[in-house]
Amino acid sequence: MARWTTGESVLTRGARVLEAFDAEHRVLTVAEIARKAGLPVPTVHRLVAQLLDVGFLEREEGHRVRIGLHLWELAALGARALDLREAAMPYLEDVHVATRQHTQLSVLEGKDVLVVEWLKARKALKQLILHAGRRVPAHVVAGGAVLLAHAGKDLQDEVLAGPLARFNDKTPTDPEELRRLWAYAKKYGYVVCDGFVSPHAVSVAVPVTGREGEVVAAIGVVVPAEDAQPMTFVPVLLAAAHGIGRALRSPVAEQPTRMWPYRPPA
Repeated sequence: MARWTTGESVLTRGARVLEAFDAEHRVLTVAEIARKAGLPVPTVHRLVAQLLDVGFLEREEGHRVRIGLHLWELAALGARALDLREAAMPYLEDVHVATRQHTQLSVLEGKDVLVVEWLKARKALKQLILHAGRRVPAHVVAGGAVLLAHAGKDLQDEVLAGPLARFNDKTPTDPEELRRLWAYAKKYGYVVCDGFVSPHAVSVAVPVTGREGEVVAAIGVVVPAEDAQPMTFVPVLLAAAHGIGRALRSPVAEQPTRMWPYRPPA
């Protein structure tokens, strides 16, 4: 593959162009991409033209571009995410209906949590930073705490070595505090994070196990901190996690066992 004088391949530079987009920057100009990717404008102009030709980018008004539908189509075929979402969706929907709260499925990607699926509740907590496709530092959310609790020691040590993002005074950044949180999550099978990202939000999560009994994901809800009763959500989350794990281990897709009757909090 042709390389530039910097030693980077064309593919690497194309990836840098695509990675300039994120949840806060979904539509960008060539100049904005160049600045975020750290590449010359003429180079980005050529790469953008090529990415437009293959459908990885799409044109918007005002000489701006966004991620293309064809790229989303290919990314949706990612084996791990596809199998997990297909197995989890019936149970996520059950949790969503039963709790009337924002419901999410997340996986560990390096030191971050990647939200694979997110079901939004219309009358629940507002102004959340999480949604499908969003990455956040794993140490600040309940799903991340659950996943890091079952991660290897090397990854745990890498996370604790920092830097550790801090959203507010409640965000845990002390290594010993985080180790205690992970130990609790591993021992009791759930975790509650009160105000780690927003003082108005409490997140609750439990682990999902895969075919070999390994923890492959976390399922959780985000609820308003005011008058929160997070323990009322743990049983329905555990039931959903058990169902997802059983579906992942089953060679044939099975119909989910409904989690009714369940009375959501008033």
